[in-house]
Parts: sequence; C-alpha cells; structure tokens
Amino acid sequence: MKEDFLLTQLAARKEQHAFRQLRLPAPGMVDFCSNDYLGLAKSMAMQEAVHQLLAARPFAHGSTGSRLLAGNYAWVEETESMLAAFHQSAAGLIYNSGYDANLGLFSAVPQKGDTIIYDSLIHASIRDGIRLSKAQAFSFLHNDPQDLEKKLANAGGNVFVAVESVYSMDGDFAPLSAITSICERAGAYLVVDEAHATGVVGAKGEGLVQHLGLQGQCFARVHTFGKAVGCHGAVVLGSAHLRDFLINFSRSFIYTTALPPTAMAAIMASYDLFPYMQEARAHLSALIARFREGVAALDTLPGETPIQVVLSPGNTAARDLAARLQGEGLDVRAILHPTVPKGGERLRIVLHSFNTEEEVDRCIAVLTK
Repeated sequence: MKEDFLLTQLAARKEQHAFRQLRLPAPGMVDFCSNDYLGLAKSMAMQEAVHQLLAARPFAHGSTGSRLLAGNYAWVEETESMLAAFHQSAAGLIYNSGYDANLGLFSAVPQKGDTIIYDSLIHASIRDGIRLSKAQAFSFLHNDPQDLEKKLANAGGNVFVAVESVYSMDGDFAPLSAITSICERAGAYLVVDEAHATGVVGAKGEGLVQHLGLQGQCFARVHTFGKAVGCHGAVVLGSAHLRDFLINFSRSFIYTTALPPTAMAAIMASYDLFPYMQEARAHLSALIARFREGVAALDTLPGETPIQVVLSPGNTAARDLAARLQGEGLDVRAILHPTVPKGGERLRIVLHSFNTEEEVDRCIAVLTK
C-alpha cells in the first residue's frame, strides 16, 4: 500500500526544519527541559511514600474498566475528595491526563449558542476541546484584559473564559485578578488551567488561583499531575453539579479505562510532600532570579516562573543554539514553529529545585559567550 500522502507532508516538515523525532535523553545531561520542577518524579522520598501507601492496602496495576463500569473504586473517590479539600473546591473529578481533562471539559460543557473566549496562547488541549464543542469561540490578545472585555461585549449565550495561570511556552502569569473582575461583571464562567502553577506557586504550591484567593470566582480549575506533582493524571475542580455533568457528558472521562490504584498512591504521596517543600521552592525562586540577571542582555521574555524563554528566531537558529548547549552537557530543547508562531522560535529553559547555582551559571555562560 502506497503512503505517498504521508511522505509528502513529512517531507514538507523536513524542509521547514520542523520535523519532530523522539529521542532518549543522553546520560549525564543536566536537566533544563523537563517539567519536574521539584524533582518529585525521581525522588526517593516520593518512592518511599508511594510504597508505604501501597503496602497499607490492597492494590492493582489496572483499574479494569471505565469509572462507569468496573473501574470505579474507593481509593479514586478518596483521592478526589482529598484534592477538592486541598484546593478549596466543592468537588473534583480525576481524568487520565491534563489533555483528557481539558478536552473533556471544553467539549462537553459549552453548548450550541454559547461562547468560549480564550487567551490566544492557550494550550493545545483546550483548543482541541473547543474544536469539539458546539459553542462559538474567539480568542483575545494574550494577557490583555481590555481586549477580553471587548470580546465579552459581543458574546452570546453562556460565556466561558479560558486562561492558563502560567503559560507553558512563555512562562508568564495571567493577570488573574483583573480577568476575574471582568468575568464577574460580565457574568462569564472562568476556567483556569493551573498545570504549570501546581506545586510551585503559592505558599504550599496550591496554585495561582488560591494564592490570590480567587477560588470562589472560578467556574472550574484544572490541576495536572505530570509537572511538579511528579506523577500522572489531572483533576477538574468545581461544583458538585459540574462533577455530575462531566460524569454524564464528558466523553474523555466516560469512554476510557480509569487510572489504576498505583496512580492514586502516587498522587496522594505527592500531595503529602510538595505542600511542605518551602525550602525547595525558595531555592527555585533564587535560581530564577540568578538566571534572569545573567541573561539580562539577551532577547528574553519576562517571567518569574521556572519556565524561562530565550528567543532565537528561526527553526535552524533555535536548533543550533540548543545543540550548542547540549554539547556542553546541558539538556535544553528548542521550541520551533509550528508549536510557536514564526519569529517566536525559542529555547525553553526550565529550572528546577534540584539544579545548582553552578549548573545555572554554566547555562548562562554558554548562552552569553
């Protein structure tokens, strides 16, 4: 069977220097690319906590079915209650990933005649959920409350506003206080994706919404566990009515095998650990300040989060700069078009609490020489 239709598009990607390939990390590289901000994914403390939880009760490596059939069990409901309590929400529903959570939320809740208004840099998982929705959708200029207000003036039906608290490619905070006030005045339902804030923003890593005391003004929040939490899965937080609605209408929840009890052990173990990692978060903040001072002369994006961006326009230029860093033993990855707009190609340099000052200084030295 001929596959020319595949080869044509793959060849075009190669011509654009945008061809993606899977690669294994080289041994001994300094991690400046993973989202494991607090190092929990590989920490011995996390492993020991998981083992203790698993030793205390019967468990299985598989859930054996969807939550609506054979895959519901006491531990997953207990974990949902724990997450809702920690994040000061009425209820929570666990999904298999952040992608599944956003896809399931946005494809199910907004209806025909409703409107979704989303930040222009919103994550692909939310965009895909919006595509599956029957609602009309418009973007507003990134982190621009005034443009959001303009778009809200022309919105019909139930109106949903979608933002991230920390943007995954730019590393900047959303102006949540201003956005929340605008949504309240307009009667819009605010949805905040906290993927890159969970674990690192707030005194206990509770996320930006709670850090600002805005949890009562959000229709829904999505916290994912594959970043600083160091494991897998996600939770949609909101009212008990929202939870019931998603159980009945969210296809990415209904038609998938549930996460197993081993995943619940990892989530619970992490939530027992990261709220008390104040020293790690303080060290991470110090590294961020050190890095920003060291690259002040370069073309960077503003940001006070672990995601630091050095712009290097053009796919080839960004790849070459990343290769130079990798040649020095620093695992930095280029973010290329079409993931980012043309001209916005960059290095996405991720700092972690386990990185040292010497490692950060090495990275700065390669970037600035």
